[in-house]
Amino acid sequence: MANVQLFDSHMYTEVIRQYEEVAELINLDPNIRERLKHPQRALIVTFPFRRDEYEEVETVVGYRVQHVLSMGPTKGGIRYAPDVNLGEVTALSILMSWKSAIVGLPFGGAKGGVAIDPTSLTRGEKQRVTRRYTAELLPVIGVEKDIPAPDLGTDEQTMAWIMDTYSNFVGSPQPGIVTGKPAALGGSVTRREATGRGAIAVTAQAMDKIHKTYKGSNVVIQGFGNVGRYAALDSYERGAKVIAINDLGGGIINPEGINIPELFKHTAKYHSVAGFEGADVLSENILEVECDVLIPAAVGGVITTSNVNKIRAHVIVEAANSPTTVSADKILKDNNVLVIPDILANAGGVTASYFEWVQNRQNYLWKEKDLYEKLIDTMTSAFEEVWTISQKNKCDLRTAALIKGIKRVAAAKLTRGLFP
Repeated sequence: MANVQLFDSHMYTEVIRQYEEVAELINLDPNIRERLKHPQRALIVTFPFRRDEYEEVETVVGYRVQHVLSMGPTKGGIRYAPDVNLGEVTALSILMSWKSAIVGLPFGGAKGGVAIDPTSLTRGEKQRVTRRYTAELLPVIGVEKDIPAPDLGTDEQTMAWIMDTYSNFVGSPQPGIVTGKPAALGGSVTRREATGRGAIAVTAQAMDKIHKTYKGSNVVIQGFGNVGRYAALDSYERGAKVIAINDLGGGIINPEGINIPELFKHTAKYHSVAGFEGADVLSENILEVECDVLIPAAVGGVITTSNVNKIRAHVIVEAANSPTTVSADKILKDNNVLVIPDILANAGGVTASYFEWVQNRQNYLWKEKDLYEKLIDTMTSAFEEVWTISQKNKCDLRTAALIKGIKRVAAAKLTRGLFP
């Protein structure tokens, strides 16, 4: 038995707790059950890094974890944050396996990260970190092996540097080595918007199931990064009222609805929602604002047993990764709050990444309209399957989604057999 303490972290513990409950429910083969708790590969790298002043050389730690290689190449983002650790990255790679399986993609889960604060880096420093980290990952990444994407603290530019570094090492252009890169390098605009728009597509579908309408509903969004901003825009376009939004700079509220296109202009100039003239300053905790739909779209672990009973939303859409703890999730269920889990709600990102990867391998670009239609079709089809499972098993959507994802991964493992 592998040493689980190697991956010890709060997030890993939460992910395994969820997994164990579902594995017990579906009577998962005990050998597969134990195997899927651990990643197939976990690479830890350390490398030197100099800041622009070049007064000293720091040692930086990075990770790349590949959970399952039975489904095809692995897929998952790279995050830059001071608290990145092996346990967190492992947990996220496991969630990526379930997520890819839920929407039917031929990927295993992966995740990577560098333990560094990206906000303290100049453009040159971030580029040096990225290129050296990429060089350290060369033995385990590849167009047919493992395809990174942006995550917390990284973006399109980061992916461009990774692609360029990898291409220089192998001696030819390799646009398929990453997804979420700039359009000029074979990226897709749809990828940038996919997570937020995909989340709203399944939210509207879920509202229909419970005999409510998304149009005209009051929506609160925590976080106005890449996911939150496009969830807000899609909500606005569908006729919902986004009444409160926040980011690191502050929060705003307008019970009549915030003009999202105007807010886009404001944030482009001031880099925060704070100070937007079309809304008041938000003085309360954004998670506790009364609304129809609450969308945590920032960081994990924000809904806990300490604040869960203060939440006044009918539907929670987990656009962020693991925003709700296991204990809080059970309370939400008891409180009859419909939770659309992260492994389904934010799967639009990996779905659009798959489309980008396929286009890069074929050297053929699809129209953005076609990509958007494919994205929505994939997301809504996955939701229908998960909803059917939840009704059949009389369980919540998170359990239903995990049943679908875990069963598909386990089937791939069992079908391929044991080597040697």
